[in-house]
Amino acid sequence: MKTSLRLFFLFLVLAGCQFSKSAKKDLLSGLSSTGSKISCEDVYITVNNEKTTRNSFIYGETFYLNFSNVTGLTKENGNVFPGMTMTVINTSGDTLMQTGELITNYPNGMNFSPLLLTADLTVAAPIKSGGKYTVIINIRDRKGDGTYRSKFDFTVEKSDKITVESSKVTYNEIYIYSQGDDKVIIDNKIRYNDNIYIIIEGLKGFTESNGMVFPGLSIKASNSAGEVVLESDDLFTEYSASGIAPADLAERVSAHFNIPGTQFNNPLHCELTVWDKKSDARIKVISDMVVE
Repeated sequence: MKTSLRLFFLFLVLAGCQFSKSAKKDLLSGLSSTGSKISCEDVYITVNNEKTTRNSFIYGETFYLNFSNVTGLTKENGNVFPGMTMTVINTSGDTLMQTGELITNYPNGMNFSPLLLTADLTVAAPIKSGGKYTVIINIRDRKGDGTYRSKFDFTVEKSDKITVESSKVTYNEIYIYSQGDDKVIIDNKIRYNDNIYIIIEGLKGFTESNGMVFPGLSIKASNSAGEVVLESDDLFTEYSASGIAPADLAERVSAHFNIPGTQFNNPLHCELTVWDKKSDARIKVISDMVVE
Protein backbone atom coordinates (compact mmCIF):
# COMPACT_ATOMS: atom_id res chain seq x y z
CA MET A 1 0.00 0.00 0.00
CA LYS A 2 2.86 2.40 0.78
CA THR A 3 4.36 1.82 -2.63
CA SER A 4 1.06 2.59 -4.34
CA LEU A 5 0.64 5.84 -2.40
CA ARG A 6 4.13 6.98 -3.29
CA LEU A 7 3.59 6.23 -6.97
CA PHE A 8 0.32 8.14 -6.90
CA PHE A 9 1.99 11.14 -5.24
CA LEU A 10 4.75 11.09 -7.85
CA PHE A 11 2.16 11.08 -10.61
CA LEU A 12 0.52 14.20 -9.17
CA VAL A 13 3.85 16.05 -9.02
CA LEU A 14 4.66 15.20 -12.64
CA ALA A 15 1.20 16.23 -13.77
CA GLY A 16 1.64 19.58 -12.04
CA CYS A 17 4.94 20.18 -13.84
CA GLN A 18 3.44 19.38 -17.23
CA PHE A 19 0.61 21.82 -16.63
CA SER A 20 2.97 24.84 -16.52
CA LYS A 21 5.00 23.76 -19.53
CA SER A 22 3.99 23.19 -23.13
CA ALA A 23 5.55 21.89 -26.33
CA LYS A 24 4.27 21.83 -29.91
CA LYS A 25 5.64 20.89 -33.32
CA ASP A 26 4.12 21.22 -36.76
CA LEU A 27 5.21 18.06 -38.57
CA LEU A 28 4.67 19.64 -42.00
CA SER A 29 6.50 22.94 -41.55
CA GLY A 30 8.87 21.87 -38.76
CA LEU A 31 7.85 24.87 -36.63
CA SER A 32 8.42 23.89 -32.99
CA SER A 33 7.51 25.69 -29.77
CA THR A 34 8.10 25.27 -26.04
CA GLY A 35 6.69 27.31 -23.19
CA SER A 36 7.03 27.74 -19.46
CA LYS A 37 3.98 29.32 -17.77
CA ILE A 38 3.06 30.91 -21.14
CA SER A 39 1.10 28.88 -23.68
CA CYS A 40 -0.51 29.41 -27.09
CA GLU A 41 -3.54 27.74 -28.58
CA ASP A 42 -1.85 27.66 -31.97
CA VAL A 43 1.41 28.76 -33.58
CA TYR A 44 1.37 29.01 -37.36
CA ILE A 45 2.89 30.72 -40.40
CA THR A 46 1.09 33.00 -42.86
CA VAL A 47 2.04 34.51 -46.20
CA ASN A 48 -0.26 37.17 -47.67
CA ASN A 49 -2.73 36.54 -44.84
CA GLU A 50 -3.03 32.84 -45.69
CA LYS A 51 -1.86 29.96 -43.52
CA THR A 52 0.94 27.86 -44.97
CA THR A 53 3.00 24.86 -43.92
CA ARG A 54 5.82 25.46 -46.39
CA ASN A 55 9.32 26.19 -45.16
CA SER A 56 10.83 27.50 -48.40
CA PHE A 57 10.49 31.12 -49.50
CA ILE A 58 11.50 33.26 -52.45
CA TYR A 59 14.19 35.88 -51.86
CA GLY A 60 12.42 39.08 -50.79
CA GLU A 61 9.27 37.29 -49.61
CA THR A 62 7.77 38.08 -46.20
CA PHE A 63 6.25 35.53 -43.85
CA TYR A 64 4.59 35.95 -40.47
CA LEU A 65 4.81 33.82 -37.34
CA ASN A 66 1.51 33.99 -35.46
CA PHE A 67 0.86 33.12 -31.83
CA SER A 68 -2.88 32.84 -31.22
CA ASN A 69 -4.67 32.97 -27.87
CA VAL A 70 -1.57 33.59 -25.76
CA THR A 71 -2.29 32.84 -22.11
CA GLY A 72 -0.38 32.67 -18.84
CA LEU A 73 0.85 36.26 -18.77
CA THR A 74 0.73 38.15 -15.48
CA LYS A 75 -2.07 40.72 -15.31
CA GLU A 76 -1.80 44.17 -13.80
CA ASN A 77 -4.99 46.24 -13.73
CA GLY A 78 -6.44 43.85 -16.29
CA ASN A 79 -3.58 44.27 -18.76
CA VAL A 80 -0.73 41.95 -19.77
CA PHE A 81 2.79 42.94 -20.81
CA PRO A 82 4.32 40.54 -23.33
CA GLY A 83 7.79 41.08 -24.76
CA MET A 84 9.05 39.62 -28.03
CA THR A 85 12.41 39.39 -29.80
CA MET A 86 13.61 37.71 -33.00
CA THR A 87 16.94 36.10 -33.90
CA VAL A 88 18.02 34.66 -37.27
CA ILE A 89 21.00 32.30 -37.48
CA ASN A 90 22.62 30.36 -40.31
CA THR A 91 23.58 26.68 -40.40
CA SER A 92 26.94 27.49 -38.78
CA GLY A 93 25.18 29.05 -35.81
CA ASP A 94 26.24 32.59 -36.71
CA THR A 95 23.76 35.29 -35.75
CA LEU A 96 22.74 37.24 -38.86
CA MET A 97 20.05 39.35 -37.26
CA GLN A 98 18.92 40.06 -33.73
CA THR A 99 16.12 42.49 -32.99
CA GLY A 100 15.42 44.59 -29.98
CA GLU A 101 11.99 44.60 -28.39
CA LEU A 102 9.34 44.11 -31.10
CA ILE A 103 6.29 45.06 -29.01
CA THR A 104 6.79 48.77 -28.38
CA ASN A 105 3.36 50.32 -29.02
CA TYR A 106 1.77 49.24 -25.75
CA PRO A 107 3.69 50.78 -22.82
CA ASN A 108 0.57 50.47 -20.63
CA GLY A 109 -0.01 46.85 -21.52
CA MET A 110 -2.53 45.00 -23.67
CA ASN A 111 -6.03 43.72 -22.92
CA PHE A 112 -6.97 41.94 -26.15
CA SER A 113 -8.89 38.72 -25.80
CA PRO A 114 -7.97 36.40 -27.32
CA LEU A 115 -4.43 37.74 -27.54
CA LEU A 116 -2.72 37.34 -30.92
CA LEU A 117 0.98 38.18 -31.25
CA THR A 118 2.77 38.27 -34.62
CA ALA A 119 6.29 38.72 -35.92
CA ASP A 120 7.26 39.11 -39.57
CA LEU A 121 10.47 38.35 -41.41
CA THR A 122 11.44 39.46 -44.92
CA VAL A 123 13.98 37.03 -46.36
CA ALA A 124 16.48 39.53 -47.74
CA ALA A 125 20.01 40.72 -46.91
CA PRO A 126 21.81 39.62 -44.81
CA ILE A 127 19.83 36.48 -45.70
CA LYS A 128 20.81 35.09 -49.11
CA SER A 129 19.06 32.90 -51.64
CA GLY A 130 20.24 29.30 -51.71
CA GLY A 131 20.83 29.31 -47.95
CA LYS A 132 19.31 27.55 -44.95
CA TYR A 133 18.39 29.53 -41.85
CA THR A 134 16.67 29.35 -38.48
CA VAL A 135 14.46 32.04 -37.00
CA ILE A 136 13.87 32.01 -33.25
CA ILE A 137 11.08 33.99 -31.57
CA ASN A 138 11.27 34.52 -27.83
CA ILE A 139 8.19 35.73 -25.96
CA ARG A 140 8.49 36.71 -22.32
CA ASP A 141 6.28 38.01 -19.55
CA ARG A 142 7.57 41.48 -18.66
CA LYS A 143 5.72 41.32 -15.33
CA GLY A 144 6.58 37.71 -14.50
CA ASP A 145 8.94 34.86 -15.34
CA GLY A 146 6.92 33.11 -18.06
CA THR A 147 8.58 32.39 -21.40
CA TYR A 148 7.65 30.97 -24.79
CA ARG A 149 10.08 30.08 -27.57
CA SER A 150 9.44 29.10 -31.19
CA LYS A 151 12.01 27.84 -33.68
CA PHE A 152 11.57 27.56 -37.43
CA ASP A 153 14.04 26.25 -40.04
CA PHE A 154 13.59 27.59 -43.57
CA THR A 155 15.33 27.84 -46.93
CA VAL A 156 15.48 30.71 -49.43
CA GLU A 157 15.22 30.24 -53.18
CA LYS A 158 15.77 32.45 -56.22
CA SER A 159 12.69 33.54 -58.17
CA ASP A 160 11.74 31.23 -61.02
CA LYS A 161 10.06 34.17 -62.77
CA ILE A 162 13.40 35.78 -63.60
CA THR A 163 15.71 34.33 -66.26
CA VAL A 164 19.42 35.14 -66.10
CA GLU A 165 21.92 34.72 -68.92
CA SER A 166 25.49 35.46 -67.86
CA SER A 167 29.03 35.11 -69.17
CA LYS A 168 32.21 35.54 -67.10
CA VAL A 169 30.43 37.32 -64.25
CA THR A 170 29.07 36.35 -60.84
CA TYR A 171 26.31 37.90 -58.74
CA ASN A 172 24.54 37.41 -55.43
CA GLU A 173 20.93 38.41 -55.95
CA ILE A 174 18.63 39.61 -58.73
CA TYR A 175 15.11 40.80 -57.94
CA ILE A 176 12.32 43.16 -58.94
CA TYR A 177 11.36 45.88 -56.47
CA SER A 178 8.29 48.11 -56.13
CA GLN A 179 9.05 51.58 -54.79
CA GLY A 180 5.38 52.30 -54.14
CA ASP A 181 4.84 49.19 -52.05
CA ASP A 182 8.41 49.18 -50.70
CA LYS A 183 8.80 45.45 -51.25
CA VAL A 184 10.29 42.86 -53.56
CA ILE A 185 7.81 41.67 -56.18
CA ILE A 186 7.47 37.88 -56.00
CA ASP A 187 4.64 37.18 -58.46
CA ASN A 188 5.82 39.61 -61.21
CA LYS A 189 2.61 41.61 -60.95
CA ILE A 190 3.27 45.35 -61.07
CA ARG A 191 1.03 48.40 -60.78
CA TYR A 192 0.45 51.27 -63.17
CA ASN A 193 2.43 54.46 -62.37
CA ASP A 194 4.65 52.68 -59.86
CA ASN A 195 8.43 52.92 -60.05
CA ILE A 196 9.68 49.39 -60.69
CA TYR A 197 13.35 48.55 -60.21
CA ILE A 198 15.30 45.61 -61.62
CA ILE A 199 18.20 45.17 -59.21
CA ILE A 200 21.43 43.16 -59.36
CA GLU A 201 23.52 42.84 -56.20
CA GLY A 202 27.05 41.49 -55.86
CA LEU A 203 27.96 41.80 -59.56
CA LYS A 204 31.64 40.94 -60.16
CA GLY A 205 33.92 39.83 -62.99
CA PHE A 206 34.43 43.12 -64.86
CA THR A 207 37.92 44.06 -66.06
CA GLU A 208 39.61 46.71 -63.92
CA SER A 209 41.66 49.56 -65.35
CA ASN A 210 43.40 51.92 -62.89
CA GLY A 211 41.16 50.54 -60.15
CA MET A 212 37.92 51.22 -62.03
CA VAL A 213 35.47 49.16 -64.09
CA PHE A 214 33.57 50.32 -67.17
CA PRO A 215 30.06 48.85 -67.40
CA GLY A 216 27.27 49.57 -69.83
CA LEU A 217 23.61 49.24 -68.86
CA SER A 218 20.69 48.92 -71.26
CA ILE A 219 17.01 48.21 -70.75
CA LYS A 220 14.33 47.34 -73.28
CA ALA A 221 10.68 46.45 -72.81
CA SER A 222 7.86 45.52 -75.17
CA ASN A 223 4.18 44.59 -74.94
CA SER A 224 2.43 41.42 -76.10
CA ALA A 225 2.16 42.81 -79.64
CA GLY A 226 5.95 43.20 -79.80
CA GLU A 227 5.77 47.00 -79.67
CA VAL A 228 8.72 48.58 -77.87
CA VAL A 229 7.45 50.69 -74.98
CA LEU A 230 10.78 51.38 -73.28
CA GLU A 231 14.32 51.44 -74.60
CA SER A 232 17.60 52.90 -73.34
CA ASP A 233 20.82 51.87 -75.07
CA ASP A 234 23.24 52.80 -72.28
CA LEU A 235 22.31 54.36 -68.96
CA PHE A 236 25.99 54.44 -67.97
CA THR A 237 27.32 56.64 -70.78
CA GLU A 238 28.45 59.27 -68.27
CA TYR A 239 30.84 56.70 -66.80
CA SER A 240 32.37 55.59 -70.11
CA ALA A 241 35.51 57.65 -69.53
CA SER A 242 35.74 57.82 -65.73
CA GLY A 243 34.52 54.34 -64.87
CA ILE A 244 32.94 53.11 -61.65
CA ALA A 245 34.56 51.75 -58.49
CA PRO A 246 34.23 47.94 -58.46
CA ALA A 247 32.75 48.10 -54.95
CA ASP A 248 29.99 50.43 -56.14
CA LEU A 249 29.17 48.12 -59.03
CA ALA A 250 29.11 45.13 -56.69
CA GLU A 251 26.89 46.87 -54.16
CA ARG A 252 24.00 47.44 -56.53
CA VAL A 253 23.19 47.93 -60.21
CA SER A 254 19.64 48.89 -61.11
CA ALA A 255 17.38 50.46 -63.68
CA HIS A 256 13.83 51.58 -63.07
CA PHE A 257 10.72 52.35 -65.11
CA ASN A 258 6.99 52.87 -64.74
CA ILE A 259 3.99 52.12 -66.92
CA PRO A 260 1.66 55.14 -67.02
CA GLY A 261 -2.07 55.03 -67.60
CA THR A 262 -4.63 52.32 -66.92
CA GLN A 263 -4.37 49.97 -69.89
CA PHE A 264 -1.59 47.80 -71.25
CA ASN A 265 -1.24 44.84 -73.60
CA ASN A 266 0.16 42.32 -71.13
CA PRO A 267 2.61 40.88 -70.49
CA LEU A 268 5.46 43.38 -70.34
CA HIS A 269 8.57 41.62 -71.63
CA CYS A 270 11.60 43.31 -70.10
CA GLU A 271 15.31 42.78 -70.69
CA LEU A 272 18.08 44.45 -68.70
CA THR A 273 21.69 43.96 -69.83
CA VAL A 274 24.91 44.94 -68.08
CA TRP A 275 28.10 44.48 -70.09
CA ASP A 276 31.80 45.15 -69.66
CA LYS A 277 33.17 47.77 -72.07
CA LYS A 278 36.67 46.35 -71.52
CA SER A 279 35.88 42.67 -72.11
CA ASP A 280 33.12 40.32 -73.27
CA ALA A 281 31.71 39.77 -69.76
CA ARG A 282 27.99 40.44 -69.53
CA ILE A 283 24.74 39.55 -67.82
CA LYS A 284 21.16 39.74 -69.10
CA VAL A 285 18.06 39.69 -66.87
CA ILE A 286 14.80 38.71 -68.55
CA SER A 287 11.36 38.86 -67.01
CA ASP A 288 7.72 38.99 -68.10
CA MET A 289 5.53 41.14 -65.88
CA VAL A 290 1.79 41.69 -65.69
CA VAL A 291 0.68 45.32 -65.27
CA GLU A 292 -2.45 45.67 -63.15
